[in-house]
Order: sequence, then structure tokens, then C-alpha cells
Amino acid sequence: MLWYLEQSPYGFLFHNHGGNAHEHHNHVPAWLASIAFLTGWLLMTVAMMLPTTVPLINLFHRMTASRKQSRYLLRLLLTGYLLAWLGFGVIALALIWGFEQIPGGRQIQQTWGWSAGLFLLAGAFQFSKVKYACLDMCRTPLGFLMGHWHGRNDRREAFNIGWQHGLFCVGCCWALMLLMFAVSSANLSWMLLLAFIMAIEKNAAWGQKLGRPLGLVLIVTAIGISLYQLTG
Repeated sequence: MLWYLEQSPYGFLFHNHGGNAHEHHNHVPAWLASIAFLTGWLLMTVAMMLPTTVPLINLFHRMTASRKQSRYLLRLLLTGYLLAWLGFGVIALALIWGFEQIPGGRQIQQTWGWSAGLFLLAGAFQFSKVKYACLDMCRTPLGFLMGHWHGRNDRREAFNIGWQHGLFCVGCCWALMLLMFAVSSANLSWMLLLAFIMAIEKNAAWGQKLGRPLGLVLIVTAIGISLYQLTG
């Protein structure tokens, strides 16, 4: 679906956040551009983040397989998870729109400094204690389920498991997801690379060791972008 949208005449709505789309295509209302962007963001979440949480989904499915509403409970979990990421998308869009209200804000977003700044932010966050506190919750799906599933109010608990796990997932991956704004919001190659990195961080036995080296790579990339532009 993302590939189709990228190739369609309306691909610009998914490559840019609502404000830029509205600026470059005056016939597109801002509200429609925002809805289109958030739709693309939700699709990106399905493509990039759901695969990283497959261990939790599989464990929950096996845990609730004997219940009559097992599939419904799984859908509630997925709904909660996706809503957490959609909420982050709304916040990111609102912050970027707010930045655009600053004189010259839109022009800054189209410069190399914007991309370099996002790479620097993502790299610095790789050294944050908050990153690893949230990552620990994502890397222990069985412990997370045992602590949040009691089976008394199964529908509410299923949704809350998805929602809360989604919030921890946002907590450890938000800075990497913001790198989508450094390129374009629907760049499929960039999406695959970031999804692969986040899946390793969350699921591979050695994934936690990737964090700080990755942070150094991102910081060096930010410096490289800056030096290239300043000396070129």
C-alpha cells in the first residue's frame, strides 16, 4: 500500500507533513493533508513497528488461545499498540506545525541543518537512560505479559497491554522514527533500514549492544552532513 501511494499522483501527501503539502499544493486543504499524512504514518507503523513486536503478539495469542474471543482480544491488543504510535504521529505533526509558525521555520525544514539536527538528536538519544529503560520493557515480552495480564477483564487488559507496550516502544524508538522527517515520510528503503535496526535492538540477543555504536554512527552522520554542506 505504501509503495502504491508513493507512486500515485497523491504521493506528495505522504512524503511531506501536512503543512508542506498545503504550501506546495494550494488546492489541498490543510485538514485533508494532515489526515493523509497520519494515514501514511499509521501504515508506516504497521510496516515498521508491528514486526518488531511479533514475540509479544505470538505469546499473547498462545496465552489466550483457549478463550472464545481470542481473535478479538488480539485485535484489541493491536489496536492499542497502533493507537500509541498514531498518538506520537499526531504530536510530531503538531510540533512541526508549531515550528513552522516561527519566522523562517518552513525554510529551515528544507535545509541540510534540519536533517543534520534530526540525526544528531537520534544519535544523542541512543546514550539516554530513558532509551534503555523503555527498551528493557520491549525486550522482555513474557515478563511484560505476566505483569499486565490477569484475565479478569480480558478485553480491557488486552487493549491496555497493546497500549502500554506501544508507549514503551515509542519511548525507545521515537528518535529513530523522527529520522523519517530527515528524508521523506514514505521513503521505503529508509523505512526498511530503520525497521531492521529497531527489530534487532528489540529482539536479537545482542541487540541492546547495538544502541551506543549506532548512536555514534548517527552523530558522525550528522557531522558529515554538516561538513559536506559547509565545505561543498
